[in-house]
Amino acid sequence: MNRRGIGVLAAVVSVALSAPPANAAPAARAACPDPGPGLLRCLTTYAPARALADGPAGWGADDLASAYRLPSTAGPETVVGISIAYDAPNLEADLATYRAQYGLPPCTTANGCFRKVNQQGAPAPLPAASFGWALESTLDVSMVSAACPSCRILVVEGNSPGFADLAETEDTAVRLGAKVVSNSYGAREGGAPLAYASHYLHPGVTVVASSGDAGFTAASYPAVLPSTVAVGGTTLARDPDSARGWAESAWEYGGSGCSAYIAKPAWQKDSHCGKRTVADIAAAADGLAVYNTDAGGWLPVNGTSASAPFVAGLYGRSGHAGAAQPADLYAHAGQFVDITTGTNDPTGTGKKCGGDYLCVAGPGYDAPTGAGTPNGLAGF
Repeated sequence: MNRRGIGVLAAVVSVALSAPPANAAPAARAACPDPGPGLLRCLTTYAPARALADGPAGWGADDLASAYRLPSTAGPETVVGISIAYDAPNLEADLATYRAQYGLPPCTTANGCFRKVNQQGAPAPLPAASFGWALESTLDVSMVSAACPSCRILVVEGNSPGFADLAETEDTAVRLGAKVVSNSYGAREGGAPLAYASHYLHPGVTVVASSGDAGFTAASYPAVLPSTVAVGGTTLARDPDSARGWAESAWEYGGSGCSAYIAKPAWQKDSHCGKRTVADIAAAADGLAVYNTDAGGWLPVNGTSASAPFVAGLYGRSGHAGAAQPADLYAHAGQFVDITTGTNDPTGTGKKCGGDYLCVAGPGYDAPTGAGTPNGLAGF
């Protein structure tokens, strides 16, 4: 297993990997700038590509398999849908590079594993291309691949990041056979986005969404919906002194929040938020390696837009995709790794939430990391 070196992503996040290179990486930047009202935003930040002698910068599929104790045996061919805006012209080729790097089987149009369509479900015409959203797409399909190498991937590209267009991509993914749909985008909850809530509720389908990348703040849509598994973010680090071999803490920018609109689901028991609390579960969101042609090759990326498709892939691999819903995570809380350190208050103090579990990780449920992080597939 190659060492995945990554330095400090200046001004945005410090990545706690063992023995980072002494030189700092270029400053990270948002792949999708704030689009303004009425539009959803992809949740990836990235640093420009760097050529490293010892391999891609960031955690790779082999690291994630080790950290989350994934089985070595192949899983089912579950269809995992990716709801996304705009076209990623190099997506299949970039995915091929990622999978080859980590010894994953090919996933191509030719072998039936990979499929890309527009929001109506047709292979053409595809929407206009967008660098930021294409980088997001690259991250999404790479993380699904890392979690479930045997899963089939269906990418549905919306004409825009508008609420209506992305709602249609959701419906199309389900119509074309997705049993899990991943959504790596978000907007502040409110009346306008919540009008499309029904598009994220499909019987027999598990819907997964990123919790956001702005720390403890207003809850993010569609993660805040009770039909959606809201996925927060963590920072991974090697820990050779532990039995697991890894340490994990809440990622300082991972989203959490208390809804102002959505009633408290019966399966959520935390006491300091009277309505729906985000998140439900978490996984690595800090320093993931992806390959993107337009970005210059291998580069490290951050965001709950990584953890959400990874968790979607785990649902696909579990064999329970479709049947599994957010409530099951709480019923199986003991089968996850409880994350007890870190805060998503960027000051690092937890003062933003008064030191409460809403922005500070601790024993049991907390909003930044939910019920915990994957420990194999048992919790799914």
